[in-house]
This record gives sequence, structure tokens and C-alpha cells, in this order.
Amino acid sequence: MQQNIKDMPVRASDRSKVRIFVKVKVMHQESLARVVDLSPSGMALDLEKPIRIVPGQIIGMESEELGRLSGTVRWYNNGRVGVEYKLSTNALAQISSYFRFFHAEVKPVIGR
Repeated sequence: MQQNIKDMPVRASDRSKVRIFVKVKVMHQESLARVVDLSPSGMALDLEKPIRIVPGQIIGMESEELGRLSGTVRWYNNGRVGVEYKLSTNALAQISSYFRFFHAEVKPVIGR
């Protein structure tokens, strides 16, 4: 795996832009969040309300489209969280199923 300038691993999987709403649970804290991008190995979330998160924590996510997933927080910055899935056979099946049956690439509404 490549390293970037901050010695953090660079993700190898291509990410797809999505709009999926999930319930996030970290320790005893909960927040709603929007999944902004998704790959077979992880996702980025925008949290609805700030909660205390540090890299390395275990995070749980649940949605209609993806079911229940868990992962490890890889980064957290201004309400956005990067998550690497805790991959199990079930998690892989859920992500694969989403891409096979539900996914349509989301285009930005506002041009820059």
C-alpha cells in the first residue's frame, strides 16, 4: 500500500459517490450521517451532529440499503469520518449487493 505525505495509507479502492443515510454509533454516542462515498473497503460519512471520535475506534453503522456494518475510524475532520470496514463474509455480501442492485452514481447538483 502506498503512503501519502502524512504517512497514512492511501486507499486503493475506487470510491463511488452515493447518498445513503445511516445511523452511526460510537461507544455510547449516536448520530445520523450521510454516506458521501463508498467502496468495497470503506466509506466517508458526514455526521449530522458532532460526536467524539478518534482514529482507531470501532464504529457501527446501520441503514436500509447496507444493513448493519462495523468498521474502524481511520480519520475524522470537521464532522466527516473515514471508515475502513471490519470485513466479514456478511459485510462483503452486503456491500456487493448494494453495488449490484441499488447503486446509481450520484452527480453533484451544483456545478463549481
